[in-house]
Amino acid sequence: MRLDKFLKVSRLIKRRTVANEVSDMGRVLVNGNSAKPAKQIKENDIIEIEYATRILKVKVLKVPQGAVSVQEASTLYLEL
Repeated sequence: MRLDKFLKVSRLIKRRTVANEVSDMGRVLVNGNSAKPAKQIKENDIIEIEYATRILKVKVLKVPQGAVSVQEASTLYLEL
């Protein structure tokens, strides 16, 4: 699954277009490297998102195949 889609599905970022913009600005790291929106995400990847006031670091636990419910979204990652 693409990075921008995972960020949207997991509800770490509200919209996919916003996820694209944040990734293009270099504010998203995957396993310590700057990542483009098309980067393929796998289980056990570490994603760091630099927000205005803080940095969120999560570990990908599961990559969904399709749509995800609101309740299931938080089970896709573990906040570090």
